Amino acid sequence: MIVIVAPGQGSQTPGFLEPWLDLEGAREQLGAISDAVGIDLVAHGTTSDADTIRDTKVAQPLIVAAGLLTLSSLFADGRHEKVGGVAGHSVGEVTAAAAAGILSDTDAVAFVRERGRAMADAAALEPTGMSAVLGGDEAALLERLAELDLFPANFNGGGQLVVAGALPALAALAENPVAGTRVIPLQVAGAFHTRYMQPAVAHLTDFAATLESHDPTLPIWTNRDGSPVTSGAEFVNLLVGQVSSPVRWDRTMEAFAAAGVTGIIELAPAGALVGLAKRGLKGVPTVAVKTPDDLQAAFEMIDGNS
Repeated sequence: MIVIVAPGQGSQTPGFLEPWLDLEGAREQLGAISDAVGIDLVAHGTTSDADTIRDTKVAQPLIVAAGLLTLSSLFADGRHEKVGGVAGHSVGEVTAAAAAGILSDTDAVAFVRERGRAMADAAALEPTGMSAVLGGDEAALLERLAELDLFPANFNGGGQLVVAGALPALAALAENPVAGTRVIPLQVAGAFHTRYMQPAVAHLTDFAATLESHDPTLPIWTNRDGSPVTSGAEFVNLLVGQVSSPVRWDRTMEAFAAAGVTGIIELAPAGALVGLAKRGLKGVPTVAVKTPDDLQAAFEMIDGNS
């Protein structure tokens, strides 16, 4: 069973979309997405610098657009029917919703436009951030987070936990880390997937009510707890709620294993989730589709599984 996964914010790098624009129809597809979100994603995916594409309002549509471009190639020639399921990490869940037919590409792009803006607005209310914590005892780390009024934001599996909250508290954690851990500050604009994002949830709840959802045509798992979701309307509700709740990618990978995953393909901008899979799903073959040159390996994985 082949599972396609879509990465989240932080996976983008300057110029990463440049090789994709040589594919037939790709420039037109990206231009249409750009028009829908009111952002020049062609420029941001090719010439903008790292600081520019770190902006939440730019990064999120850019990542989803890259995923949609990749899916257009992967699902050509009937390969959609050969895929065992899809899932996304954080904003990657929007890409996954489009892959599973829950949202049209147009509605997925509209949702991520609103998501990026709402999360940026929420992040601007007070100075917050995120840090990755590697290694150590998870129970001891969670206890330390509670003492500092910090929050677990991403349970990524393989000994990696992303934490979030006020910048002074994150600095205190870095200065006095839990034994056996390493704290790495992340270049993001706020405390995503925590209570600090509640204003964004309120806005997205109203916006989601305007979207048309459909039940998934592929198995799809939620970040909430790794469980499969069979209702399109329920998945959209979960998309809204996950903005202020932790990403349980550890449980999502456990669900892949329980379902009998035999291969993982990560959509562009790929690399992060394949890296987590190598630790959390040891022995499962992976393909990171970073450029069109990687598509052939993905085709062979899908076709070889049928």
